Amino acid sequence: MPKIFVPRLITDEALASFKEFPVLTISGPRQSGKTTLARHLFGGLAYFNLENPDTLELITSDPRAFLNRNSKGAILDEIQKAPELLSYIQTSVDENPECKFILTGSNQFSMLEKITQSMAGRTAILKLLPFCLDEISKVSPDLLAEELIYKGGLPVIYSEGRDPVRTYRNYYETYIERDVRSLINIRDLSLFRKFMRLCAGRTGQIFNASQLANETGVAVNTIKSWISVLETSFIIYMLPPWFDSITKRLIKSPKLYFYDVGLASYLLGIRNENHVQRDPLRGALFENLVMNELIKRYFNSGLSPEVYFYRDKNVNEIDALLNQARKFIPVEIKASETFHGDFLKNLNYIRKIYPNRIIRSILVYAGQEEQENEDISIINYKKLYHKIKP
Repeated sequence: MPKIFVPRLITDEALASFKEFPVLTISGPRQSGKTTLARHLFGGLAYFNLENPDTLELITSDPRAFLNRNSKGAILDEIQKAPELLSYIQTSVDENPECKFILTGSNQFSMLEKITQSMAGRTAILKLLPFCLDEISKVSPDLLAEELIYKGGLPVIYSEGRDPVRTYRNYYETYIERDVRSLINIRDLSLFRKFMRLCAGRTGQIFNASQLANETGVAVNTIKSWISVLETSFIIYMLPPWFDSITKRLIKSPKLYFYDVGLASYLLGIRNENHVQRDPLRGALFENLVMNELIKRYFNSGLSPEVYFYRDKNVNEIDALLNQARKFIPVEIKASETFHGDFLKNLNYIRKIYPNRIIRSILVYAGQEEQENEDISIINYKKLYHKIKP
């Protein structure tokens, strides 16, 4: 199958940022399309892949000569491989207003920490995640929820027609385990693999490090270390709880989600869309699929997500609470294709808790019947991305 280019919804933000800043940094998970996006939008710049040992040696052995040869700038892929270049790039863009650089990288911590130190005020930072549902629909418009959960969002699955199981197996073994090993010392890889499967089984659940430690057979501090690496590598993210008190918001336990629901499905042993239908975690995986749409909507707008969940001591819960200047849009997520009146129970409850702070409520489900009034939107999950305006 010939490779298909799929336009990305982050394009407008990327072009606007490139116009305003001398350096544009695009971070995100491996294989999320960073290189394809950069080369498509900024093809006039020379491209260098720093994961190529020869290219890396050539550039880092004489960075001044490299920058002199590329006085108009360049695309530097996987910049975390050569952090020492950042100081030279800073000088180059300061001295030459026509010099522009695109930097990409897949390790959030090691790259962004150095970039924010060296490029303060000189770079825009965008995060590109795997395909959202709108982007997938450009290639495969009629996929059902089970197929979307099984296939996930890795662009190569759709643009090159790759098999999801082979893709995620290689993705896990080639990238995730390699990245983790480069950051921490894992003595027993089988324990880490067990830990990854347990994380997938906790998709959409409250994170409990002690429980994971007991089931994995490693120390709590080790679990926390592994979680931190998965976060910095864009594998998982933690959704914080909402409390009016910022201190409580930081202390209480978050919920765990995967940036790519297809990877979670693979780790759970799901090998086709029929397995999704029968899996006891189908509802949690559907919630992860929809939650990712919210996160991508913020990232594609160049913003940090203002997304939380709500749960009180009586276990009344809202799946997502979007904070907009301390007013809220609560979002409930249901995997059912049939609407039931009790789906609105928690949305009505939160409106009573915050009677003057709810902008409107959204119920997202897998059904086709939709309804709009001034207080609530009942929509199909594929419509959520464009329903939210961060």
